[in-house]
Amino acid sequence: MSLSPGATIGLLGGGQLARMTAMAARAFGYGVAVLDPDESCAAGGLADWKLTAPFDDPDAAGRFAERCDVVSYEIERIGEASLREVAKRTLLRPSAEVLLTIQDRALQKRWLAAKGLPIAEHREARDAEEAAAAVRSLGGACRLKARRGGYDGRGQAAARSEADAHSAFAAAGGSPCVVERELELAAELSVLVARRPAGEIAVYPVARNWHEDGVLAISQLPGELPDAVCERAKEVARTVAAELRVEGLLTIELFLTRGGELWINELSPRPHNTFHSADTACATSQFEQYVRAICDLPLGATQIVRPTALANLVGDLWCRDAPPRFERALALAGVKLHLYGKQPRPGRKVGHLLATARTAREAVSAVEAARALL
Repeated sequence: MSLSPGATIGLLGGGQLARMTAMAARAFGYGVAVLDPDESCAAGGLADWKLTAPFDDPDAAGRFAERCDVVSYEIERIGEASLREVAKRTLLRPSAEVLLTIQDRALQKRWLAAKGLPIAEHREARDAEEAAAAVRSLGGACRLKARRGGYDGRGQAAARSEADAHSAFAAAGGSPCVVERELELAAELSVLVARRPAGEIAVYPVARNWHEDGVLAISQLPGELPDAVCERAKEVARTVAAELRVEGLLTIELFLTRGGELWINELSPRPHNTFHSADTACATSQFEQYVRAICDLPLGATQIVRPTALANLVGDLWCRDAPPRFERALALAGVKLHLYGKQPRPGRKVGHLLATARTAREAVSAVEAARALL
């Protein structure tokens, strides 16, 4: 049954994704509540009310849920007990099972393998010795990724050979990890899929992404990749969303190798940085779609209406002799600015630029030019 406007949407996590979700929810007439450990979280100012509490406090999560008609999450670091407590009190979308499967990289890969979905060769390692054995068995350069936590390149380290494994294990956090063989990449891409409780699924066009030091730098929508690659990626996205029984959004990050193979990198059960560009590229933004999906409303159209590219803005821009010159970037035709209301710190994402153009490639050139002017 659909939740009509006027209901309250609760968000576990109050970062920029919650902030943009709150903006979309308010446009639909929903109330918004936020739970976050940071009193000054980015979404707090847009919420009807907020609860400042840790993500692993089930009592707080239960009190929060009692005042909400549906609860979702914009971050993976929610404790299991908190998820279970929310689910006892109100609707939790996506479910606790979705997040618990995804937030542990090893469990996520086991689930994907059991479903016959494409994942690259890897090993699990509990300590440095097992990591070294994994690198040896994989026969070359590998990447170690902590099983839990880590984002924007954190919790990861490269090992060029078995000799590097001990130091890489420490650099990745010194905790149980997944050891993946390094791939020769032709492109990195992502697909966003929405699924409502009634079972309807909507898949967005494939985005192509470029990273700098593990942090997304540029994203292009549409990705202008071969049709066969895009269709295969979208098929994978539909399958994962249906098999996981996602109620909300799911982003699938994928690797395309030089040999033409497509491998799943990881899953995110929430709005995603690579689809901020959908705000102008697609008929329905990811945040409007998120609200539609968790409230069990008919899903919006996903077709491209204007090619768009995104450039992330990180706190380093504010750490120079002069503040960013936004007026220079905004003087360019088709360029938009979105700041998240977050305190700038080196490496922290605090906003993004969007640029629209006749083609996605031209949009990438435009957003890179705008970023350079800052």
